[in-house]
Amino acid sequence: MPVLRNALSAGRRGEGRALNGSLPPSAPGERIHAPSDRVLLIAPSWVGDAILSEPLVATLRAAGVTQPIDVVAPPWCGPVYARMRGIGEIFEAPAAHGEFAFRARRTFGMSLRARRYTHAYVLPNTWKSALVPFFAHIPIRVGYVGETRYGLLTDARRIDRTRQPQLVARYAALAKARGAPFEAPPPRLLANDANLGAALRGLGLSRARPVAILCPGAEFGPAKRWPPEHFASLARRLAQDGHDIWILGSPNDGDVARAVLAALPADVTGVVDLTGRTDLGTAIDLMSVASIVVSNDSGLMHAAAAVDAPLVALFGSSSPAYTPPMSPLARVARIDIACSPCFKRVCPLGHFRCMRDLSPELVYNLARTPAPSPADPRQSPS
Repeated sequence: MPVLRNALSAGRRGEGRALNGSLPPSAPGERIHAPSDRVLLIAPSWVGDAILSEPLVATLRAAGVTQPIDVVAPPWCGPVYARMRGIGEIFEAPAAHGEFAFRARRTFGMSLRARRYTHAYVLPNTWKSALVPFFAHIPIRVGYVGETRYGLLTDARRIDRTRQPQLVARYAALAKARGAPFEAPPPRLLANDANLGAALRGLGLSRARPVAILCPGAEFGPAKRWPPEHFASLARRLAQDGHDIWILGSPNDGDVARAVLAALPADVTGVVDLTGRTDLGTAIDLMSVASIVVSNDSGLMHAAAAVDAPLVALFGSSSPAYTPPMSPLARVARIDIACSPCFKRVCPLGHFRCMRDLSPELVYNLARTPAPSPADPRQSPS
């Protein structure tokens, strides 16, 4: 315990004693970080949620954190954090998604003690996700109450769903004192230009013509996926306009990508199926050079928004009020019907109207609409 206390500045050692209690509420506007603070971030398990945590990192840096922020993340989210400003080491999470693995979490947490982190920000709401910073003896552990985590978090907050309806704001607000007025900046990722060049060469891709990227998958379930025949109809129109078409996704999206290809007329050329042929980092880099991205509500949708690609985001069973694409270059395509959003993996009514009735013509017209130039207040690459 003395080592943990000495890791903090003298004026804040009292906070470090609250290893098993809750901190008192902070005063609005109080500065909560010193330049010497060392921060560990426990990342969410979904790619889209990981991207939405970037404004938290940016807000921590603006709040006084000067040391690189280390991250514990599942392996599929690592490439996201590798493309954020201000990130240091990225540790692979000690347990698989959904696995309790108490012993592995305890062992990993104990292995981090020598790093003397002063703060941990725990983004998942599960009880087990707070174990690593607890066993790492990190004095200040911040997150939402979630699964009644009062003993594991020293600053356990309740979500204000009225003031913070969007997930991105809920994450970023953790970097501010309780009650402080706050508006989250949009997520931003930095493409890796060297990796982009290598991927273009390795995959035999050309940028001689404008590129339209289609993302027809959605890991959550089929209720989030625009029909393959609609993607095929859109691809035909975009190809006629002179675009090359790249279909991006994970190996799990291969079947839906093949369905898109099967629905294409035989005279449509320039369509390349890249599903399963890139890692997530490379997919992010490729989207940074797209003339237009059309994506279901997925991690790739958030990635496209975060690299300022012109984007049409397709919403059906989910809601843009909760996890919208945070970019001035993004447009949302959805239809207003009573049963949407239902937040189900499969349409519970069987008709799937929220996506079937979202016409390719509407999406095509949105894709053709000129987008304004992005304005990012955080242009500096430092």
